[in-house]
Amino acid sequence: MITLTDAAKKQIDTLCDNNDCYGVSLNLKGGGCAGFEYDWGLVKTPADLDKNDEVFKTDNNCSFIVNASSIMFLVGTEVDYVTTIVGSNFEINNPNAQSSCGCGVSVNFDMDKLQIPLEMEQ
Repeated sequence: MITLTDAAKKQIDTLCDNNDCYGVSLNLKGGGCAGFEYDWGLVKTPADLDKNDEVFKTDNNCSFIVNASSIMFLVGTEVDYVTTIVGSNFEINNPNAQSSCGCGVSVNFDMDKLQIPLEMEQ
């Protein structure tokens, strides 16, 4: 459903260790110049999760969490962690994105082309 590269897993592990938390979350919220924004956060404990959150484990048993309302926008996404001469950041390669802003945070979707996972259909 969502792929984490080895570099992304390693950075999630580092963030969890350095911040004494359960996991790193990625969600979408309305806003930004393209309509939606990727919203990163830290989840302190499993008790902070919603029952419908999707949890992906790293090799070191840290968690990458996506809330249920964001997962349909992120199906097929690859999350990488890249380091360049000007800095480091998570890079989101989302095949569902119709357009995005140059900042890499703001994104827009063609709602007619989104594929909703079967377990979310009612």
